[in-house]
Amino acid sequence: MNEHTRSFRDLSAEVFDTRTLLKNAAEQAIERRYEDTFIVDVDSHHYETEAFKEIAEYIDDPVLRHEAKFQGSSRGGITSESGSYQEIAGRITRYPERKNEIVPPKPHRDIVLMERWMDQLGVDIAVMFPTPMLNLSNCPRHEVEVGLSFAYNRWLCDTILEKEPRIKSMLYLPFHDPEACCRIIEEFGERKGVVGFMVTATHYTRNYQNPYMKMYAMLQERNMPLGFHAAFTWADQSLQLTNRFIAVHGLGFTWCNMLHMANWLVNGMPERFPKLKTIWIESGLAWIPFMMQRLDNEFMMRTSDAPLLKRKPSDYMREMFFTSQPMEMVDNRKALEVTFEMINAPTQLLYSSDYPHWDMDLPSTIYDLPFIDMQAKKNILGGNAQKLFNLEPVLSPVKQARLAARTAAGVAAE
Repeated sequence: MNEHTRSFRDLSAEVFDTRTLLKNAAEQAIERRYEDTFIVDVDSHHYETEAFKEIAEYIDDPVLRHEAKFQGSSRGGITSESGSYQEIAGRITRYPERKNEIVPPKPHRDIVLMERWMDQLGVDIAVMFPTPMLNLSNCPRHEVEVGLSFAYNRWLCDTILEKEPRIKSMLYLPFHDPEACCRIIEEFGERKGVVGFMVTATHYTRNYQNPYMKMYAMLQERNMPLGFHAAFTWADQSLQLTNRFIAVHGLGFTWCNMLHMANWLVNGMPERFPKLKTIWIESGLAWIPFMMQRLDNEFMMRTSDAPLLKRKPSDYMREMFFTSQPMEMVDNRKALEVTFEMINAPTQLLYSSDYPHWDMDLPSTIYDLPFIDMQAKKNILGGNAQKLFNLEPVLSPVKQARLAARTAAGVAAE
């Protein structure tokens, strides 16, 4: 290795370090004394493709396992993901420089990187989701979706969740195969760190069809939430009309959850499974008042179309849970305040960063809001998730150290 190469690699290791990238976030955490607040991030991500060779070893089918090991999961690989170019712009430096970040040999790389950003943001517990694998719902080979779902979930439980109590997950369900979903719930429902299950909302299956009723009953019986995680696909026929990423991203992440929300409500799922908690993830908040008003208006004129509903659609929506990111509040703060009122935010809103994606939100997006009191802020930042997922409110080691230092300084001052 020549001197020029060594210097470049040393520079890369310094620049592409999570702690360096999130230096300002760490300063916010100290200034706002987040050590006084239990913070749960209900939607964060890792890049499971960096460990794809490990995951591939968990695939049961030897043919799929061989294919996955040699093709990988990137564009054109086993999942045939539709491409986007969101990774080339934004606030956070990500693919492909992420691989340059230096970590110790143990614990697992994903644990180290997760805890680095969690400590910088002031997050005590994070619910972690995959990233490229969310596109599995668009894979035309459903056996690939099922095979990788089981493999990823086993790898995640064995390698990450069993080893680190600060990291939780709602496990991926291959929604095209209802029976496979039930097998996943049965196999992983009691595993350490599993706090629920998740469906990627960019699929073309009807969530009200009879084959899914067994799955919903299993989740309700286990008191485990079902999440609908938004995404987008440029392959959608209507979204193909867009020619800019800003359009497909802005519409896609809301549209898929709006569609599944409408089907969930008008087909009476909240009445059929009244104790099943649903979480609507990564589609922001601006669409919710629209859906409440629009569906209530339609329902009052055509109640016979939704015969199972005993209340207005908005009444059921106010009992659902929503993650905060991306919280649309660029100019009209009053609109956001009204949205908080309409969704009962102090009890139903869950903070999420969506880290490390380019449109991430820091805890300050909630902490700095002027129109809710401190108790509501604490609920949204962590208290609501604590109740929903039955979590132990344990502060991170970094926060515990800050509290101890404050106590020691107070004693010394006295």
